[in-house]
Amino acid sequence: MASTSAEIEQLTSGASNRIIPILKTLRKCFIFVLSIFLSLLLLLRPRRRVLPLPSPEEEASPAAPSRRWRRKMAWKLEEEDTARRRSLAEGVETGEIDSRWSSFLFYGGRGNALFSRSWLPLSGELRGIFIIIHGLNEHSGRYSQFAKQLNASNFGVYAMDWIGHGGSDGLHGYVPSLDYVVSDTVAFLEKIRSENPGVPCFLFGHSTGGAVVLKAALSPSIKDMLAGIVLTSPALRVKPAHPIVGAIAPIFSLVAPRFQFKGANKRGIPVSRDPEALLAKYSDPLVYTGPIRVRTGHEILRITAYLTRNFKSITVPFFVLHGTEDKVTDPLASQDLYNQAPSVFKDIKLYEGFLHDLLFEPEHEEVGLDIIDWMMKRLDDVNGSVAGLW
Repeated sequence: MASTSAEIEQLTSGASNRIIPILKTLRKCFIFVLSIFLSLLLLLRPRRRVLPLPSPEEEASPAAPSRRWRRKMAWKLEEEDTARRRSLAEGVETGEIDSRWSSFLFYGGRGNALFSRSWLPLSGELRGIFIIIHGLNEHSGRYSQFAKQLNASNFGVYAMDWIGHGGSDGLHGYVPSLDYVVSDTVAFLEKIRSENPGVPCFLFGHSTGGAVVLKAALSPSIKDMLAGIVLTSPALRVKPAHPIVGAIAPIFSLVAPRFQFKGANKRGIPVSRDPEALLAKYSDPLVYTGPIRVRTGHEILRITAYLTRNFKSITVPFFVLHGTEDKVTDPLASQDLYNQAPSVFKDIKLYEGFLHDLLFEPEHEEVGLDIIDWMMKRLDDVNGSVAGLW
């Protein structure tokens, strides 16, 4: 953005000083007219009638509606793909057996089966519970090594695949609403807390998962359930690739929510400085690598705009970590979160030269230790506060 502003400032002499405002006005007019046109298309679109299920004779008839057949085939393919992904998720390599590992299905608020995992220490009393909410297009199984690092410090770890991700129900890479993910995260937190009464809980979110965790923590009832939250490279203040995209996204997300928008892909942007980590990520069949779906993209713009407006309402203890060379999410937005949030117990660490996937950088163990150290400090603070009451 800074370079764009500099380029505009250099073109403010002579005729360009008059042309640039005209071009800006024309662009706004174009966006407005296009939005009205698409809105009219949506309103004038013929409404679908709810048809009764066809009889066996009608199904066998060559006159059976092809649209209904295509819809049934789409659902069948989606179910088959979900079953395939779930089988792959259950077989994710967990490495050496140095923790008690298990997988299970958690049912969200809309009845979706969400694939979930747990990693627990082999022995010793739990210091705390650490719940992982992964980022867009990835899955919880990628955090196995980090989970074992946490187990070594006697933290129990639980993780959940979002809807449409990993081994969970839904079209791969499609999120009908990030508010669904927020509510599923809250329900998952409540379940894990009920199974571990009295054990302090931390919520962790990476990238868009960080935005989900932050929105969940804005609820006063949820904040009281948490010892703190940890955010790596959170998706905050995300902007569309072009203003027109931002203008038409709400409309297209209603008209064609599952459409794959190739123009929004950030191809070629590295997320780690470790070539092996990059290869492992993009060759993982559980990682969605296709173009972003319109509704999913709109949901990201919506939740990040909401969070940016509410930085000053965030009072939960938090630790935000970001790489200074991250080209996917904005490290300056993390700094703004730290500066503006009135949380009493908060911290930030910016890693010079690091990219987006901090826990998959060559220095991932260092990042993991920084997270563990912060949680230990937070637990000392909580225990000290409790002791001070007596």
